[in-house]
Amino acid sequence: MSTQQHPGVALITGASSGIGATYAKQLAARGYDLILVARDKARLIALAETLTQRYHTQAQVFPADLTQESDLQRVEALLQHNADITLLLNNAGMSVEGSFLSTDTAQVQNMLALNVVAPTRLAQAAGRAFQARDNGTIINIASVVALMHERFNGAYNATKSFLLMLTRAMQTELAGSKVRIQAVLPGLTRTEIFDRAGMSVTAIPAEMLMEVDTLVEAALAGLAQGELVTIPTLENYGLWQEYDQARSAMLPFLSLSQSASRYRQQ
Repeated sequence: MSTQQHPGVALITGASSGIGATYAKQLAARGYDLILVARDKARLIALAETLTQRYHTQAQVFPADLTQESDLQRVEALLQHNADITLLLNNAGMSVEGSFLSTDTAQVQNMLALNVVAPTRLAQAAGRAFQARDNGTIINIASVVALMHERFNGAYNATKSFLLMLTRAMQTELAGSKVRIQAVLPGLTRTEIFDRAGMSVTAIPAEMLMEVDTLVEAALAGLAQGELVTIPTLENYGLWQEYDQARSAMLPFLSLSQSASRYRQQ
């Protein structure tokens, strides 16, 4: 008889394809039951049936558009009241085509709702519930563009920078508890996000494009190793640590009564 403890239920947003669907597969293989959240009900049903047959897991389909207040509240309520949920994967997101100044304002607004407002509210709901039970895991899917100020669409980059900063702040709040929280910073990954943003994946050099299974395997390995921030492509993790240490070194000098000497009258 197996004595392995059931890890609980993982709630996955953006679960119908790409990173979310791949996490669903790999978490099901690890024994999790699932709540699959996305807009496309048909694709969720097909995924749930596949996972149930292959891994004998329970997979609940939960169609929702996280840019809509009523649907977002429904998912928040699940996180607040379903004590079986032990993992939140904040994965749902979108990008937009073109530069920030050329992008349609309505598209930017929709992206902010999905990439910033929704994961913030779900992370807060899960964080409160997990903190009260002193158990749980929150994974926020950010991006390496959080570290790239000079490239791509500035608004999209900013949403991923927001997720990284939110995660780090929550890590401080939850320090000392048994709640784990991880930020994952993927590089270019073969998913449908390119098609949805009107871009072609074929223009990307093969050596720069990671397969989604590889990404998720690395991210879950980073979680198991206790990484607070996982950058799946970064061979020398010391580079990230040096970056973060340099940021920390500035903290005592960011708010003082006097301006820096270079700004004072000579």
